[in-house]
Amino acid sequence: MGYYILRRVLSATPTLLGVTLAVFMFVHVLPGDPARLMAGIEATEDSVQLVRRSLGLDKPLWVQYGIYLNNLIHGSLGASNRDAAPVSTHIMQAFGPTFFLTVAAMLVAIAIGLAAGMIAAVSHGRVLDFTTTSLAMFGISLPSFVLALALIWIFGVDLRWFPTGGDQGAASLVLPAITLGAGAAATIARISRSEMLEVLAQDYIRVAKAKGHRLRMVVLQHALPNTLIPVITVIGLHFGFLISGAIIVETVFAWPGLGRLLIDSISFRDYPVIQGVVLVFALEFVAVNLLVDVLYARIDPRVRYQ
Repeated sequence: MGYYILRRVLSATPTLLGVTLAVFMFVHVLPGDPARLMAGIEATEDSVQLVRRSLGLDKPLWVQYGIYLNNLIHGSLGASNRDAAPVSTHIMQAFGPTFFLTVAAMLVAIAIGLAAGMIAAVSHGRVLDFTTTSLAMFGISLPSFVLALALIWIFGVDLRWFPTGGDQGAASLVLPAITLGAGAAATIARISRSEMLEVLAQDYIRVAKAKGHRLRMVVLQHALPNTLIPVITVIGLHFGFLISGAIIVETVFAWPGLGRLLIDSISFRDYPVIQGVVLVFALEFVAVNLLVDVLYARIDPRVRYQ
């Protein structure tokens, strides 16, 4: 297992290198001049050139990219163009809120998705199955910002049950977590329903029913464990997507996470912070995929890595 993990980490190195190059080229084609933004609109051209030189933007792109890679090798993400603070400091401050929001959203998605999928599979062909499937399709199709605004209007403005934005404690986590986890819950429900229907048609399920076991025990003890591997794959992928895809939700709810940090950095053309945040997104995708592969062997003993 240790050799497998090491091999996966080494195989991800070219991917991360490609991410750094793609992001580096992307931020440098964005319209706008970060030196002009820092110097001010009324600054003279000499002042702008001085700022550009201090940021290293006067060097050729390949030289700037080489400096960036050298800093990465030495464990540095550079300094922010806005306040000269280390990029790692900004990322560490924003990573915690995004991580907690993503975990809360994933818990909502797993609880709702698995329950809905099992209920739909057990009620196959009946009204409850049709209703659950329709709600899952609606959840997949509904844009997150529309759901966010609806939740804010109903539970934040009308009922005043939850804060409408900002990080004001556990209560302010509820609405953004539901918004972020709704789409994932719908996908998990569809996948778990499909896998559960396939497992419920197996002979060993019929034997368990014939022995007089209650349906709930048959589903939870025999059917559910054998549907988890494809569901875990979906959960792992969605966890990565939720961390990197929380930009809209964090913007709507004014949540102080990585998504909002990325939007603010793009507005200010803060190249080092943009590159650092996207690199963190890429790293967490690699880490989540690796964790999912390791969980395969823990859940299903038939899975072995050579």
